[in-house]
Amino acid sequence: MPAPIYFVWRTNRGLAKARCMSEITPQIVADHGLNEEEYARILHAMGREPNLVELGIFSVMWSEHCSYKSSRIHLKKLPTTAPWVICGPGENAGVIDIGDGPNGTKLAAIFKMESHNHPSYIEPYQGAATGVGGILRDVFTMGARPVANMNALRFGRPDHPKMKHLVQGVVAGIGGYGNCVGVPTVGGETNFHPAYDGNILVNAMTVGVADQDKIFYSAATGLGNPIVYVGSKTGRDGIHGATMASADFGADIEEKRPTVQVGDPFTEKLLIEACLELMASDAIVAIQDMGAAGLTSSSVEMATNGKAGIILDMDKVPCREEGMTPYEMMLSESQERMLMVLKPGREEFAKAIFDKWELDFAVIGEVTDTGHMVLTWKGEIVCDIPLGPLAEDAPLYDRPAASKEAYKAWAKVQPLSDIPASHDLGADLLKLMACPDLASRAWIWQQYDSQVGGDTAQLSGGDAAVVRIHGTHRALAMSTDCAPRYCYADPYEGGKQAVAETYRNISAVGATPLAITNCLNFANPQRPEIMAQIVGCLEGMGDACRALDYPIVSGNVSLYNESKATGGGSAILPTPAIGGVGVLEDVSKMATIAFKNEGDGIFVIGDSNGHLGQSIWLRELHGREDGAPPPVDLAKERAHAEYVRQLIQDSTVNAVHDVADGGLLVALGEMALASGRGCVLKDIDDAATAFGEDQARFIVTTAHADLMQAAGIPIRRIGTVSGHAVTGRDFSVAIADLRTAHDSFFKDWMEG
Repeated sequence: MPAPIYFVWRTNRGLAKARCMSEITPQIVADHGLNEEEYARILHAMGREPNLVELGIFSVMWSEHCSYKSSRIHLKKLPTTAPWVICGPGENAGVIDIGDGPNGTKLAAIFKMESHNHPSYIEPYQGAATGVGGILRDVFTMGARPVANMNALRFGRPDHPKMKHLVQGVVAGIGGYGNCVGVPTVGGETNFHPAYDGNILVNAMTVGVADQDKIFYSAATGLGNPIVYVGSKTGRDGIHGATMASADFGADIEEKRPTVQVGDPFTEKLLIEACLELMASDAIVAIQDMGAAGLTSSSVEMATNGKAGIILDMDKVPCREEGMTPYEMMLSESQERMLMVLKPGREEFAKAIFDKWELDFAVIGEVTDTGHMVLTWKGEIVCDIPLGPLAEDAPLYDRPAASKEAYKAWAKVQPLSDIPASHDLGADLLKLMACPDLASRAWIWQQYDSQVGGDTAQLSGGDAAVVRIHGTHRALAMSTDCAPRYCYADPYEGGKQAVAETYRNISAVGATPLAITNCLNFANPQRPEIMAQIVGCLEGMGDACRALDYPIVSGNVSLYNESKATGGGSAILPTPAIGGVGVLEDVSKMATIAFKNEGDGIFVIGDSNGHLGQSIWLRELHGREDGAPPPVDLAKERAHAEYVRQLIQDSTVNAVHDVADGGLLVALGEMALASGRGCVLKDIDDAATAFGEDQARFIVTTAHADLMQAAGIPIRRIGTVSGHAVTGRDFSVAIADLRTAHDSFFKDWMEG
């Protein structure tokens, strides 16, 4: 898209000033991802024609990736407050109160999830790596030490010619960056579906911990205060990355490779330590990560949040390439960079810290009271833009959404009828445990350092990851979840389910769920059916958050996830990925999914009605994606989860597992695999009972069967921990065979 302009500028160094002031043609406007109406708004805001630098700045700030112009109107309807929410959406990350730390210090968890979808499809290693780097900076820029990374990955068909390369590159990028920077990657999710053939999703989440009295925000204040650039030098990588991320893929996909950023995790580690050291002082007024849109977004957001103005001297920006222009410097998305506002007179103190960590440090501007962004270069003003139109007054669209009836007709989800019978539940179980969506992810998570820091208490493979709050007996629990097939079949129910699933998973380890972040991945919002997915999913998410007292404190929107040129389906499935965080008061009481003792009773909490619509069993065994998804009763979700948490707190149960994809029998198989112990089951005699995906359910085991009673909570004994096989009335699957099937997918795919 904007590449030709970038090239012309670079190759006409002697014409920089003339190029700055050159005529803006309709083609140049279109190349910057702006339509005629938006350009008219720019003319009105400026009172004149912009130059190329100014147009580029408007282009990235008004991109979907930065402005959320198609989603803001709906995001405003989401619940974002609670007594324990310290800072909700609007800052780099969300902040919640997590109680006492060592010596009675009041602590906060700071967390967010972000997307790096388009870059990861174009260049999977660097796309995924810089996605991790970017979300780490969002967290530590607020004063938190990152303690855990998570991810949510969606890939296309394993037999797609590019998919093995994409999976290998993404996993290597996540591991390579996270392992080097010294933050454990403790969990996540990975799914496969043909809808992601041409547009994979890479969503990264980071959780950090900070003292509540040492939280930093991004508002630039204080007339004349110095603006400081720290970190790595600015290069030409990632220019127009935000614009690229706000468009679908066309035939020119390979030409977009230069828009992918290049990361350096070792520099990121130095940057974390330097920033945290400076944050321990009183020198910082405001701080902002240079993420999407780089120096542009960071400076605009800081000035806007502080209701101030800003002036930057582009000659002082540290550059690693010769002859860089203001256009390139402002739009570069080079990694490992931060922008700060310091207190007057603290420059040398701060510089000494960054010199010690061998990082660039430069005073490049100051805070003004003009309400404008002004850039100077070689003694000339090359940009003068009022900040209001750039940020707060960016375009806001209430795009048409298809009605529920029209969406249902478009989606063409067939009603559930003529459900086939299962002739061998054991054989079905083996097939399901070997399918891409349920197979062991050990090949993935074994490439991640999950133990660095020494506080990881529960790893991938359980319901939620658990990381100790350092120096205490308390812990954070976290989970990422979404069932895109549910969201496609019924966006509202799918949005509810995604939130409820994280709530269940966090509850299943014994923690109290407190808040969520999200990464809202959808296709082209200009299509009414896609807008119906967005509106429906957000309505479902909002209702679930309100019913569960589980607010949304941060998030990201990624639109235009579709491809017309890569052999994949046009649009991805609607994928509102949810990242939940909760607190476990006593890590010694943490629950796990593994069966514990021979003879323990196995109970299911919740109603089992045998819902097979949109089930993994129906898809994998019979090639059908039919029926409505399972309905989500939010009152039951809350009641059942609260009951399970109490059982864990009272040490009444010794194993707990949420029932999700694949239903009861898959959940029991996972518990058997985690422990090496088998089970003898009763009343699991057909596909609906075995593989139905009814919600609000947990499996628990206990030696105290007489205690398993509670008013209004459906509880049913379904078996006993025993032997070395998963055994029912008409089937028996040895754990060894189950393990072989479970391990086969990635082993055969990656080693075959």
